[in-house]
Amino acid sequence: MHRTHTLSPAAARVRLLALALLVLMLNGCASMKSAWLSPGHPEAEVERHHFPTEKGNDVIGRLATLRLEERDTLPDIARHFGLGINALSAANPGLDVWVPEAGKQLILPLCFILPDVPRKGIVINLATMRLFQFKGDGAVQAVSTYPVGIGTRERPTPTGSMHVARKAARPTWHVPASIAEDHRRKGDPLPAKILPGPLNPLGDYALYLSKTGYLIHGTNKPASIGLKASNGCLRLYPENVKVLFNNTPTETPVQIVNQPYLLGQRDGILYLEAHTPLENPSSGALEQEKVDARLRTLEKKAGRPLDWKKVKQVQAEARGIPVPILALAPGLELASVPPLEVGHPDKLYGSPEQPELRPGAWHVLAGETREEIDARRLAAIINHQGPQIPARVLPKSNGYRVLAGPFNDAGEAREAARRLKVDLEIDGIVIEPARETAARH
Repeated sequence: MHRTHTLSPAAARVRLLALALLVLMLNGCASMKSAWLSPGHPEAEVERHHFPTEKGNDVIGRLATLRLEERDTLPDIARHFGLGINALSAANPGLDVWVPEAGKQLILPLCFILPDVPRKGIVINLATMRLFQFKGDGAVQAVSTYPVGIGTRERPTPTGSMHVARKAARPTWHVPASIAEDHRRKGDPLPAKILPGPLNPLGDYALYLSKTGYLIHGTNKPASIGLKASNGCLRLYPENVKVLFNNTPTETPVQIVNQPYLLGQRDGILYLEAHTPLENPSSGALEQEKVDARLRTLEKKAGRPLDWKKVKQVQAEARGIPVPILALAPGLELASVPPLEVGHPDKLYGSPEQPELRPGAWHVLAGETREEIDARRLAAIINHQGPQIPARVLPKSNGYRVLAGPFNDAGEAREAARRLKVDLEIDGIVIEPARETAARH
């Protein structure tokens, strides 16, 4: 028997905030202006992943802007444009991840400074939560780049040099003992292995690294890309890992670094890109000192002063956007390239589908709130669980209800209620078909 779960308005807001924090990592604070506009462009024109890289240039891509529409969520926009939720949130501080205000202009941070390591094979920068794959050895290379999800603070992703030892399509996940124990403690016991399919957290493709126990793989939780959410492995969106899998032979070198402050040149202009350090403040301060030392050397070599106030502002805001800070030769103009203003796509790739309500189906009442925005936020969070649990907002006489479903039978509904409890600490109420009409009023 399931207990009724009705939230007071205050408790509902606290609960919803706690749920949002499970899948959100905001970086930085706002002060850089976002009113960079140019004539509109179709969103298909914006390159997300594949760029040429010339020798001497370290900056790839271009910023873009997008006007938000009703029912957008940042995870859906991030996936459509090949970004992680960390990057999109950091570049747009203050926006609600799940119910951002329609009409707002959103920055798409599709400009990146390459990590300061040899451009060979696969390079992953944990601080930016981004993977770079380099092809070619001549003056002009090609680089493909994808956002990743990384390990948690308790189980971090290791840094260092390794290589792709083997690959597997439709891999079976053999559950490590430590992870099995964690799930057992939460009341969510796992089998010894999970076969290919929607419940497999490795997704459809896996690249096994030479460091035992660590993989680059797909995921059945795409909303976790750009978050510290894995057990140390590196997750990619399903569509990205498929391309990487097909383009990566075994023995490909893999270098994992942690570089929150990046310097790079493009066309004679020096850029600085800053991210919030993953570790404690002292280690972040050490990385900042290293970059400042390099900046002083470049300042002396260029023979012109740096705007150190601007440098410190970029570092403090940590928005993950490359900012021009120094012209390395006389006559060069120190100015940002204006972003492309792109049109909103008709449909965001990978956004959760919402099945129609139907007679005879089972549902789960996930929560009740007075404010519609709170209900929409809760429904969006549930919809972005992996695999998806469909949820919708239904009005009632004095507020709103969040109803998960429809489900085909009692077993599916109870499994959804169990996952809501384990993943989000929601005490859902399983609703039988005969009670469906009453739950909607």
